[in-house]
Amino acid sequence: MENSAQRILIIEDDLKIAALLQDYFLASGYLVEQKHDGISGLELIRKNPPDLLLLDLMLPGLDGILVCQEIRKFSQLPIIMLTARVEEVDRLLGLEVGADDYVCKPFSPREVVARAKIHLRRSAGKLAPEHRFLIEKDEQRILIDGNVLPLTPVEFRLLSEMISHPNRVFSRQHLLDIAHEDQRDINDRTIDSHIKNIRKKIQSKLPEPECLNSVYGVGYRFEMPAS
Repeated sequence: MENSAQRILIIEDDLKIAALLQDYFLASGYLVEQKHDGISGLELIRKNPPDLLLLDLMLPGLDGILVCQEIRKFSQLPIIMLTARVEEVDRLLGLEVGADDYVCKPFSPREVVARAKIHLRRSAGKLAPEHRFLIEKDEQRILIDGNVLPLTPVEFRLLSEMISHPNRVFSRQHLLDIAHEDQRDINDRTIDSHIKNIRKKIQSKLPEPECLNSVYGVGYRFEMPAS
């Protein structure tokens, strides 16, 4: 298979979850290895880095946050963090630990495989960074298929940041910080209102598919449509 040369490393101390994920990735044609603590997992990555890492947050010895931060000192391999609590994702985003994506337990193994495929394709250069969206920073505007979106300055900042990091989960607090430049009295509801308006403007130019998606209890994610 095309995927057979790509290696997935799972660092997860719950053996049942690790085995379940391994089964699904093997069925999709990937090579898979498991480690069950942060220290041995980090050692393996230094010696023989995988193509993608599934990293549990709560690990014995060295937790997922520290493992991720150490990896980012020497590698940009795609990292999907696994966490048992939705609220932990918001904290992780605030720490900016360097993960590419977050999945909350209980999760669908199929969804994890699908997300991994997107990150693997992007890291291999098979996905263009902007596709149908073009950001013109000097003009402070965003185009879809050559058509200008009528965005406010705040909407431009929010959307350009999200387009620049497709599939990344943005917490509401992070989006508040982006929007804060010229709006002092803003809150979560204001961010939700901005996102709602941006969605409408995107849909007027690009009815399908939905690009700006909610992540329950956390915030929003921009998913790049195919060209």
